[in-house]
Amino acid sequence: MMLYYMLIIPLLALSFAVFNYYSVLKLDEGTEKMKEVALAIREGAKTFVNHEYKTVGLYVVFITVILMIVTDINVGIAFIIGAIMSGSAGYVGMKMATYANVRVSNTARKTKNIGKTLKVAFQGGSVMGLSVAGFALLGLILVYIIFGIWKGQLNKENIVVIRNWLGISYIPFAMTISGYALGCSIIAMFDRVGGGIYTKAADMGADLVGKTELALPEDDPRNPATIADNVGDNVGDVAGLGADLLESYIGAIISSVILVLYASFLISRDVKEISYITTFKLALYPLFFTILGLIGAMIGILYVIFKKGSDNPHRELNISLFSSAILTIVFTFFLSILYLKDVPHDELKLMSFRYGVYSPWLSAIVGIFSGILIGLLAEYYTSDKYHPTKELAKFAKGGPAIVISKGMALGMKSVLYPVFMLMFGILIADYFSGLYGVAMAAMGMLSFVAATVSVDSYGPVADNAGGISEMAELEPEVRKITDMLDSVGNTTAAIGKGFAIGSAAFAALSLFASFVYSQINPSMQVDLKSFLNINLISPRTIAGALFGAALPYFFSAYLIDAVVNAAEKMVEEIRRQFKEIPGLMEGKNKPDYNRCIKISSDGALKEMKIPALIAVLTPLISGFIFGTDFVGGLLAGTTFSGVMLAIYTANSGGAWDNAKKYIENGNLEGEGKGTDAHKASVVGDTVGDPLKDTVGPSLDILIKIMAVTSLITVSIFKIYHLF
Repeated sequence: MMLYYMLIIPLLALSFAVFNYYSVLKLDEGTEKMKEVALAIREGAKTFVNHEYKTVGLYVVFITVILMIVTDINVGIAFIIGAIMSGSAGYVGMKMATYANVRVSNTARKTKNIGKTLKVAFQGGSVMGLSVAGFALLGLILVYIIFGIWKGQLNKENIVVIRNWLGISYIPFAMTISGYALGCSIIAMFDRVGGGIYTKAADMGADLVGKTELALPEDDPRNPATIADNVGDNVGDVAGLGADLLESYIGAIISSVILVLYASFLISRDVKEISYITTFKLALYPLFFTILGLIGAMIGILYVIFKKGSDNPHRELNISLFSSAILTIVFTFFLSILYLKDVPHDELKLMSFRYGVYSPWLSAIVGIFSGILIGLLAEYYTSDKYHPTKELAKFAKGGPAIVISKGMALGMKSVLYPVFMLMFGILIADYFSGLYGVAMAAMGMLSFVAATVSVDSYGPVADNAGGISEMAELEPEVRKITDMLDSVGNTTAAIGKGFAIGSAAFAALSLFASFVYSQINPSMQVDLKSFLNINLISPRTIAGALFGAALPYFFSAYLIDAVVNAAEKMVEEIRRQFKEIPGLMEGKNKPDYNRCIKISSDGALKEMKIPALIAVLTPLISGFIFGTDFVGGLLAGTTFSGVMLAIYTANSGGAWDNAKKYIENGNLEGEGKGTDAHKASVVGDTVGDPLKDTVGPSLDILIKIMAVTSLITVSIFKIYHLF
């Protein structure tokens, strides 16, 4: 019965999102010029996402049919539910962002108050955050109710490994929720990759010609790529970000549930029986944990929306984020005591819980603190308040080559300390409660994801508001307010990327363990102590690891090529318009914004399919040719290489971006907009754009989608492989 009551919380979160949506919508849009610009951005974003989802829909139908044939009809239905929930979250959040941007500009114009403007921007961003958590948990609870309860997959007699008509072995509910996770992952891949290519193609074109060649200000209405750039903020940094973290959120939850089901089955069969109540409670514990995290996040969001305005937006957002984390820690402490109190202590020991009912909670807390520390490290390396980015800005005086080389070195240095956090986090979480604890650490990191995404999504809304202010030719004071909010948004975005990368590493390890567990069949006898060990001296494992380590580089190269190809067309189009449209440079004629929107849209829609196919097909093809050992190495290599590359690209790109802003704001003595140092920093920022907003975030999804795909299909290619 408690599952039915649990539906109330995600529905409450979605109701809160609806309240915020209409509260923002009631605000005035401002002048006619502001409305005109906002409408162009809104229509561009809507058109692109509609085309994108039509393309994705074909893949969803195809994968659904395959899943129903080779596994079970329930898996296909769960996959569709996951795709619908993820797609809905991205669409609703993006739509809100395109309505909130102009209202943020107008609030700044009318009030000249940063605190009041912050509230509007954050309330708009919170729709994305609440939608991510609300839709994700609503779909997951429905999967529990429909398949776990109504169809009996969580009944005692069904928590066993079965064989289907193809001879494929799996635990029914574990396979079903894997299908749900894959549905979320597919949408996330298309949203992140498609949105990332779109936004960076427009951004690079606008910067290379507008800023570097013609010395135009940011978002100057004379620049033909300006509208496309602002559209990209919505489809890439709002819809893409939300889908990315929703996928991480679900991946963390399902990995812990799958580990419990398989570990319980094996221990009960081969060592000592684990009671059904223990298995059932541990399978539901992650769901309860995230429900309480959502409650904590909603309280943190309420703090910013209803508190009296402040002149320190960074502090307000940090209070919201950290109060959400603290409330989650407190709520889930009591959950662990009350919900797990009846679970026999000796059975918890068999599940590698060292400290009884507190063990999974302690592992989750490790994840929360690891996520916060990784986020703070990302802030240190990318914020212009700290030494690394300030030093990078100084090196811009030496020209583009120097600033690019220095930024690369900064990004490489920034990898080590976050990896230390991940290393110790994994070891400590495992110490408290085994591999289940590692999954709980990933889940703890994302348990208050509604607050994390709200803080992150507010940034692109503020950025768009600045663009509208510039294009509508509002007074400079308005742009100053939106730029301050945007600057804080860049920092919070870096923290959000730290959470995404950290959770990807934790979730990948637990999904990898689930992949190993999923290889068992009903008659297979295993030694539990050595079952999860990988034979590192096996030629197939090493070969798979080498291939897996190379894959993120090939994947990243494809994404950068896709951005650059579209950006080149954008540059040519911008130059053509300035050459052929009389009076454009003087502001006497308008540019053709739609041509640039079409270039970005066509480039993204054309190029986004291959990265998704790489992520899904690589483990499948590898498995059917070389078998499970090769795929095990493949997953390990991709995870290690992908995490390092994701940190490097995210932090290098973020530092280049903020070094440019540091110079633009006059913080570097003797330098400012239009100087040689500023032009060099613009080149650095342009190089960093596809790294931080396309490559880095997409690598997180590559790691997880490969793990989930392998998890679903391992039972197939364990039986059917060529060599």
